[in-house]
Amino acid sequence: MRLDWSGLLKVGLLHLRLKPDEFWALTPIELRLMIGDDPDLAPLGRSQLDALMAAYPDMSKS
Repeated sequence: MRLDWSGLLKVGLLHLRLKPDEFWALTPIELRLMIGDDPDLAPLGRSQLDALMAAYPDMSKS
């Protein structure tokens, strides 16, 4: 599969408003997820979010 880098760069910089270094730091799959290009992936559900929050709680700065 060939990637349309110029098209992806245009979407990343113009539509997602990523900075160039942010764009190039992404993996192709991360970029596809950000632009909604994967119909097999559903949005994160509440139970999944709760599990992530329990696994990685915010730390207080005190």
